[in-house]
Amino acid sequence: MGIATDLTIQEAAEETGLSAHTLRYYERIGLLEAIPRAAGGHRRYRADDLGWIGLLHCLRATGMPIREMQRFAALARGGEGTVPDRIALLQAHEDDVRARQRELERNLETIRGKIAYYRAAVGATGDDG
Repeated sequence: MGIATDLTIQEAAEETGLSAHTLRYYERIGLLEAIPRAAGGHRRYRADDLGWIGLLHCLRATGMPIREMQRFAALARGGEGTVPDRIALLQAHEDDVRARQRELERNLETIRGKIAYYRAAVGATGDDG
């Protein structure tokens, strides 16, 4: 993976693109298992933690509700026997993302049409540098 291990929360935040506040929140609500702590009590993130955080970031960025993310995390903690349920949850999320993609594409076409209409109305070519 190439990512340093045993990172502070600030380093993990920089590595994952999430804020330290979000990382603490994710731990508090059970999306992250308890992060190991150094002797001084500071969190120390490992490569596995960062990989999991990356998946959580992806799920959230694609619109998965926190409650569903919590369900997924609980299933993951449940071991291999929960793989079919995890697949079903991720498949349902993929279906939702694809539906939103189709809706966005329709909306984008409307916007493009309106841009073309306005450009035609003012005689602009769109090449105004």
